[in-house]
This record gives sequence, C-alpha cells and structure tokens, in this order.
Amino acid sequence: MKNLVVSTRNAGKLREFQAYLAPLGYNVLPLPQDLLLPVEDGETLDDNACIKAQYSVKMTGLTSLADDSGLYVKALGDAPGIYSARYAGEFASDEENRAKLLKELNLMDLHERTAEFRCSLCFYVAGEIGPVVYARGVTKGHISFEEKGSMGFGYDSLFIPNEGDGRTFAQMTLDEKALYSHRARALNELVAILSNVS
Repeated sequence: MKNLVVSTRNAGKLREFQAYLAPLGYNVLPLPQDLLLPVEDGETLDDNACIKAQYSVKMTGLTSLADDSGLYVKALGDAPGIYSARYAGEFASDEENRAKLLKELNLMDLHERTAEFRCSLCFYVAGEIGPVVYARGVTKGHISFEEKGSMGFGYDSLFIPNEGDGRTFAQMTLDEKALYSHRARALNELVAILSNVS
C-alpha cells in the first residue's frame, strides 16, 4: 500500500477518497492533527486545491491529494462559490452556512434556486515539481426550501441533483450519491488517469 495524505480532516471526504483510491493501492491518511490547514487564498477551486496539495507534500513528504469544492447558486451571482466553507464567516459551521443560504433564497421560487456543485482535485507526487493532474467534476441541481436528510455534510441536505429522484444528497447513501456527485465525478476522472500511469 502506498501512503497518500489528503489535505483535509473532514471525515466524510476521507471516506469518499478511501473508497475510490484504496482499490488502486493507496492508504488514505488525513493531514496530521499537529499541522495547521493552509490558508486558501486562491481565486479558483484549482488554485485552492493546489495550495493544499503542495502544502501537504511539503509538510509530510508524502504524495498528497487535495480538493476544493464549491456550491454555485446562479441567483446569487454564483455565490458562495470558493467561499462555500466560510459563507457565513471565517469560522462558520456547516449549519450556519446552510442557514445563511436559506435566508438569502427565502423569497425565491423553485426555478430561481438553480445551483451546481463543482469540485477540483489536485494530485501531487512527493519529490516531483508541480501537480501530476487536476481532475474536475460538476453536478447541476437546485436548492431545497428546507433541509432534508441526515447523511452527508456541508450543503448536502439542501442540494437536489437534477439527475436524481428528488432527494437531497443527504438523503442518499454513499453509493447513491456517487452516481451524481461532483466529487465522485472528479474522483472517477482521477482514478482513470492514475490507473493509466500506474
């Protein structure tokens, strides 16, 4: 097994990464607790994913994978976008971010609540210069009028994918969510690339 550090401590993301990368022989590890997470001051999802992956390689000496994901709501000018994790403030919780989003969309009809999740992955091999690969995924959908479901994390309880059956991501099992999710699509692209270079 090859050790791979993922630049996150989000248990939900770690489970998803492990499910996709373990079959390729990777032992997926979280960023060590004694390391601070880097400042994500990039202008795009790609930028932020790269910042985190580079930092993880530098601090651990291990091959690293980082993602940055964002929820883009058309009626809000594509907000929260790259600020999705801190939409309600620098140290806001998922609950606070969801509450702010619902408040912003409070008077909007269903057709005004279109949104999409975007994900960018950056894979860095220790000892090499530059990212080995970027992989990206997008899922289109809309924002529910209320939270539904207890699985998932982030905005999952508010996001209903267009290709699904009307349930939010948080009402789906991990396998069901993988059929539609932006991160799963990016991971599928990454797995295909890594499988060809292994």
